[in-house]
Amino acid sequence: MSMTARADVTGLAAEPSARDLRHIPGSDGWPWVGNTLRLLADPKREVERMAALYGPVYRSRSFGMRVITVLGPEANEFVLFDRHRLFSSGQGWGPFLERLFPRGLMLLDFDEHRLHRKALSAAFKTEPLKAYLQGLNAGIAKGVAAWTARGGEMRFYPEIKKLTLDLAATSFFGRDLGADAERLKSAFVDMVAAIVAVVRVPLPGTPMARGVAGRKFMVEFLTREIAARREGKGEDLFSELCRATTEDGRLLSDQEVVDHMSFLMMAAHDTLASSMTSFVWLLCANPQWQDKLRQEIAGLGLPRGAPLPYDRLDDLPLTEMAFKEALRLIPPVPALPRRLVRDTEFRGFKLPAGARVGVNPVYTHHMPEIWPEPETFDPLRFTEANSRGRHKYAFVPYGGGVHMCLGLNFAQMQAKCFAYHFLSETEASVAQGYKPAWQLWPIPKPNDGLVIRVSSFAKSRS
Repeated sequence: MSMTARADVTGLAAEPSARDLRHIPGSDGWPWVGNTLRLLADPKREVERMAALYGPVYRSRSFGMRVITVLGPEANEFVLFDRHRLFSSGQGWGPFLERLFPRGLMLLDFDEHRLHRKALSAAFKTEPLKAYLQGLNAGIAKGVAAWTARGGEMRFYPEIKKLTLDLAATSFFGRDLGADAERLKSAFVDMVAAIVAVVRVPLPGTPMARGVAGRKFMVEFLTREIAARREGKGEDLFSELCRATTEDGRLLSDQEVVDHMSFLMMAAHDTLASSMTSFVWLLCANPQWQDKLRQEIAGLGLPRGAPLPYDRLDDLPLTEMAFKEALRLIPPVPALPRRLVRDTEFRGFKLPAGARVGVNPVYTHHMPEIWPEPETFDPLRFTEANSRGRHKYAFVPYGGGVHMCLGLNFAQMQAKCFAYHFLSETEASVAQGYKPAWQLWPIPKPNDGLVIRVSSFAKSRS
């Protein structure tokens, strides 16, 4: 059998047929739907089931596509580090994102990706991050104060989604958007919802149609703002992108700014809302860690209600470890798709050009040989001593290699800022025996919104 397939219109080899992949163990599942329903119902259990049946390299069919899944830290390194430039991220994510978030950083590859990533990295350097933190401090403090004043039970996930969207509008745009704010938020929510719409064409009344309409408004809104942002001196993310230049000194085009901005909003909003929710859930389920983090926060010696200074972020190592442990247990992106541009081999299996290949952070993050008692929340796994000797790609919540999340420092900064304000002012708990069911795909969220009880920490100790 020849491992070289026909070229498709993208320049990549066409996707291999079932016959081309028959040497790889696995199953196509049910007619028509394949393994999609199992994967949607419980993606973690489905991957573990397939691995137990077929091993760490297997084929399956879901969402109308055949995928070769490779599991474990070595597989993560092989695919994500991509030493030999074998894997296209753009072609991997394309079926889900191309219509709604085209030309975002994750959909670019190789030299083009490097050039754009370098241009965008200016927006995530120290000085811009300091400016973003000012807005985060103010927005988070205001949100937490409202929750505390209201008190009692709340569904945390919808509340943090609203808050992170408000924070994105502030940190990313740097000013009150006025009448456009709600339309922009609504358009964005519709775009995100359409990512996993069952109907993939924008037929009237469908989520995809609403997503495409949202994209149209987003493009129009961002485009008309660009000229003024380029001439101004704003320190918000949008202004930074409008002034970003490539290596040859060229400003990013209007369309490039629009595409990168809309993609970064999606990445910063949905994944952060998910991560904050798992973080709070695990702190509620393990209240002793709330106390430990409060002690660390109190050790900063800052006046009550003061903003968290940028130069004190590194003084919260336990908070960082607790957030990392939440990302280990419930990674915000549970699977990372790629597509092969050339034939290769892994663990003795030939992988043909054009094949869709995926790695699975959820599986790796729960491997007991790497993480003893993997279902237990234990932030001390991330001490320097306990991390020593662990495979570099055993913990991949932000991906890895050249496509590692550009905003990871922004995400960790926002998590620490949130913990600082939330735990300083609020005590959170859940009902005895309560354990939310999680929808893990495409981005994890609790099915019931995560029901927690909040009360003023100061009052509870008085």
